[in-house]
This record gives sequence, C-alpha cells and structure tokens, in this order.
Amino acid sequence: MDASIRNEGLIREVLDHACEHSEIVIISTPYMRFESSFLRLEEGLVHCHANMDLEDAKYGLRSPELKIRFPHAEHFYEGATKLLGLGRAKGRPSLQLGIPITLEDGDYRRAYRAERIGRVPVTFSTRKYELLMGSLINISTTGLRLFLNRTYEEDELLVDDMIHVAFTVGGTIYINTKVKVRYIKEKVFGAEFRPPLDGQLLEDLARWVFQKREEDLLAMGRSAGQGETVPSGEVRGSAALVLVSSSNELGDQLSALLASDLPPLRRLPQTIQSARDLASAGPALVLFHVDSTSWETRRRLKALAEALPATLPIVALGTGVDSGQLAELGTEIRAVWSYPLQPTPGSIFPRLLRGIFRKHFPD
Repeated sequence: MDASIRNEGLIREVLDHACEHSEIVIISTPYMRFESSFLRLEEGLVHCHANMDLEDAKYGLRSPELKIRFPHAEHFYEGATKLLGLGRAKGRPSLQLGIPITLEDGDYRRAYRAERIGRVPVTFSTRKYELLMGSLINISTTGLRLFLNRTYEEDELLVDDMIHVAFTVGGTIYINTKVKVRYIKEKVFGAEFRPPLDGQLLEDLARWVFQKREEDLLAMGRSAGQGETVPSGEVRGSAALVLVSSSNELGDQLSALLASDLPPLRRLPQTIQSARDLASAGPALVLFHVDSTSWETRRRLKALAEALPATLPIVALGTGVDSGQLAELGTEIRAVWSYPLQPTPGSIFPRLLRGIFRKHFPD
C-alpha cells in the first residue's frame, strides 16, 4: 500500500506534529544536505531552524530540486519544497520553506532497517518461558532481527511464536515489548513488534533509525531518491577546477578559500581559445566569473559556454551583480548553479563545489 500523502489537510497535520515535537529534518539539494529541525507551521509555509550562515542559506538553498526528509511514526517522508525567505520562529533564526504538495514515503514497501548499530545485547524469552541472550542484528520501526548466542533446541523457538524482548538502542531508547517470530534460519530469527510500537517510544525509535539511515546514505555517497552525492572528504585529483576570469584578485581569493579539500584552482582568461583548450583537456568543473550582466557580457559568456562540451558542469560565479540577474544568466549558459560570492564567503561555497564534483565526476 502506497503511504504517500497528497491531501493538503493531512500534510499540514503531519507537519504540525513535526513542529510541535521539534522533529529532525534533512534539507537537501542535489549537491548539499543540511540537518535542521522543525520550528513552526504557518499558512503557506513551515519554519525550520537556520543553523547555518543566513547569507549562505539564501544562496545555497535556492534550488528547484530542494527537498525535505523527516521521520513521522513508522514512515520516513520526503517532499519537494522551495526557500521562500528567512525569518524567526520561537526566538531562533529560521528558513521559511514552502509546504510540499506531496509527501512521499520512500520506505513504505519495507521499513528501513538500521544495520550499523554496534553491539546491542538482547534478552528474550522462548515459548517455554526460558530467558535467553542474543545480539541485535538490525532494527526498524516495525521489527528486528536477532542472533541467538547458542544453537536452538528442538521446538525451543518456532515461527509465529509470541515472545518478549528487552534491550536498549542509542543509549537511551529502552524497548521492552512483545514480538511475533516471522522466520528462523539457524541462529538468526526475524520478528515484528506486536502490537506495533506507538507513542513516544515509536517517535524516539523512528528518529534514531532515520538518523542511522542518513548516516548510511552519507557513507554511500548518495541520497534517498535523488542520487545526491554528499560533500565529505577530499576530491583532489578527480577533475580539474578552472576559473574563467580576467581577475587575478578573484583567483587568489578563491585559491585561499578552496585550498586543501578541492583540486588546485587554475585560472584562464575569458577567451574562445581558453574554451577550446578546456574542451580538449578532460573533465573539469568550470567557474564562469560574472562581474556584469550587460548585453556584452552575456553575449561573451554564452559564446564561451557554447564552445565547451555539454559534459563539463558550469557554475556562474557572480561578484557585484544582482542575484536574480545572475540566475537568469546562469540559465542561459546552462550553469548547474549560480552563486553570488559575498565579500566574506562562508563555508557553503566550498561544500557546493565538492557536491558538484561528486555528482558529475563520481569516478
């Protein structure tokens, strides 16, 4: 059964519950992700904590593919949104995000199972009311898998048995409940919570499993449903990083800003010959410097972009120009992102470039 929500009233009900409980939320673009929390629901928008520099949020989250992901009961919902503005809610700086038209439950066919859980001992009973010890293999919001520390005796544990389990995950989430055995194979058995978990226990477990899933997605370098690559670690040597600009000062500024976790920056002049050299030089992330949105600048940058292979991602990097006009020019030159560089850049711009590298040059 598809657990997606398309009813506006139900979507607001889910978001209202998330705000009431300050639920964790992942805000992501194809190139970056941010962990935040819900604050307040209003007419037409929802507030999330702006736990990053506000200027960085303003320019780092303006993506047509902006999404939010968060846990709710046994579901992990995801929905498309957009950044409407910056504000305050509950005395904290906030991101004002549009309310999704649809909330998709990507895990409705089978609840996500957290595998990387460390060593978790479990006490459980058998059908003969004997206490045994096992180890937790994985867990979801609907069930678990256990490893028995010794071999089963005949008829000691059978499919459809109702048994009692007790264990602690995450250091603080104590689960003491009944489960129904669904399958047995050698020393391993799987079971589902009966009755299903609810209330605060379900919320706490869902949040913990959701965080484990996000950690797994980070480790795999992708994001649920998006193929999102995640900016972590070095990407040196994966491809070239080229600034197409006539400004030596900008080249020096970026070299200092991006040093150590990106390929060395190379600067080329804004000439057709530079574009031709790039076209034959192999993979590269190309930064087009935009210091004017005049007709002449637009014509020159469009000609340079057309001389590059479509496989080379372009970032329109603006200085001293209007952000709206920069975004318009970025569309004209098929830029994957348009970013107005501030006089004192924050940490978002290097993260953005790392995400673009991993998205377009996965090897």
